[in-house]
Amino acid sequence: MDITIITIFVLAVFVGFEIITKVPPTLHTPLMSGSNAISGIAIIGALIATKGTEVGMWLGFIAVIFAMVNVVGGFLVTDRMLKMFKRK
Repeated sequence: MDITIITIFVLAVFVGFEIITKVPPTLHTPLMSGSNAISGIAIIGALIATKGTEVGMWLGFIAVIFAMVNVVGGFLVTDRMLKMFKRK
């Protein structure tokens, strides 16, 4: 692999970790919704990837499964967090 791609990946992981750890708890629900939107875009990309070769089809299929698990889990967590703020 190219060293530039690896460097960008490592920097993105570091910056993402630093940004997420500094988010106050009141903003977690909106961030989860944004994360679900990004996973929805990943699902579209994975569906497009399934149109290529057989290897691309299987990798796209696996990507769709993982992205759907992420979206469903994100909505469940968001729903649970919103229930915590409802008055009893």
